[in-house]
Amino acid sequence: METVLDTIKPTASNGLLTQKPKWLRVKLPTGKKYTELRGLVDKYKLHTICTSGSCPNMGECWGEGTATFMILGNTCTRSCGFCGVKTGRPETVDWDEPEKVARSIKLMNIKHAVVTSVDRDDLKDGGSIIWAETVKAIRRMNPNTTLETLIPDFQGIERNIDRIIEVAPEVVSHNMETVKRLTREVRIQAKYERSLEVLRYLKDNGINRTKSGIMLGLGETEEEVIQTMHDLRSVNLDVLTIGQYLQPSKKHLPVKEFITPEQFEKYEKIGLELGFRHVESGALVRSSYKAQKHIL
Repeated sequence: METVLDTIKPTASNGLLTQKPKWLRVKLPTGKKYTELRGLVDKYKLHTICTSGSCPNMGECWGEGTATFMILGNTCTRSCGFCGVKTGRPETVDWDEPEKVARSIKLMNIKHAVVTSVDRDDLKDGGSIIWAETVKAIRRMNPNTTLETLIPDFQGIERNIDRIIEVAPEVVSHNMETVKRLTREVRIQAKYERSLEVLRYLKDNGINRTKSGIMLGLGETEEEVIQTMHDLRSVNLDVLTIGQYLQPSKKHLPVKEFITPEQFEKYEKIGLELGFRHVESGALVRSSYKAQKHIL
């Protein structure tokens, strides 16, 4: 069976897209490993971004022993125009969360875990203490599991970023999400240059593998995408993911363009020529796609 990734269907009268292209059709996840993990997730009520976000690559990633977990709640202090996570006042910090995430990874027998979070601008430490404790707990309970942390910008505050550096995940990722011109519209409370500086700071202070991702189809030009790639290489970024933006609801930014597979291939070629160690570029690519390969 196949399914088409859901986006809001714009009407022809508003001048936007009316039909999703065939390359956004994906097979529903299947396989023994996927079935086993889905059973564990349901039985123990484990929270993964894979399931809550209905990721199109869930079956493939789970089959390879990779999964993504979100910490610090499910309410974000920022209101990005592309993101389906709800915005508002977050709940209090659950100090048992690091152990809960570590147990989930152990139950699922995850070989490579990706950990991400909402933005917690309400906290003095930006949530960085829980971040560090989560990495430590995973290390204690799952000594053979490798880690990628997909972090917020922590408002660029170095002492908060240092807590991530000190626990030394194999990969530290922070997403640019879009090109410079569209940052104010797409990532309302974020800053393009600040995100670049976070990635630079991580690399300059000992993180072996840094990573970022951008979405296409929000109205950016090819020239702007290539410039963003140059900017990311200027801070010695190692891994880049490029995927298609899909509108989570009518309240979110509309899709301006469906990028063709050929164009994604072109960006991958350009990225490799620029010197990125890995470039994942395709309509269905998400931040954690093939994440286990990015430590190599």
